[in-house]
Amino acid sequence: MGSMPANLVTPRWAVWAAHAAALVALPSGLWRIGLVLGFPLGYTEQGLRELVGPGMAGPVHMVALSVLTEGAGLLTLGLVRSWGEVVPRWVPYAGGRVIPRRVVQAVAWTGVAVLTVLWTPFLFWWTVPHDDMTAAGHVAVGFLYLPLVAWAPLLAAVTLAYRRRTR
Repeated sequence: MGSMPANLVTPRWAVWAAHAAALVALPSGLWRIGLVLGFPLGYTEQGLRELVGPGMAGPVHMVALSVLTEGAGLLTLGLVRSWGEVVPRWVPYAGGRVIPRRVVQAVAWTGVAVLTVLWTPFLFWWTVPHDDMTAAGHVAVGFLYLPLVAWAPLLAAVTLAYRRRTR
């Protein structure tokens, strides 16, 4: 069992950072949903066909990726809300249990590392040619994915605030 939740107030900046972390995945997720709906959104016709692929596997994968990415972003809010310290009572079998601080921090720091590896390369998006995209699409997609670069530092800042508040 972990220790009881702290009664310290979460700093306002940490709440804002957690909300920002939850929102950074939204532009790219909405873009992927638009692709699934058949809008080229920066891809050439051939590029869109190759990206989405035949059948339902491609669209299902893209929608699932969007939902999972946004879900992961929303988990950052647990670092500034009570449900990140105590499992909500309505959750079967686990409701009311204190979540061990070290587990929360380990998961959050692992997330920081994974997000850094995944999204930092998008800083260099514009240096890589994308023949399957239009020139305007290449620029637009770069800006839609650029917010994801901020996810790791935002999560790190919120994790530090969580650590400080719960120790």
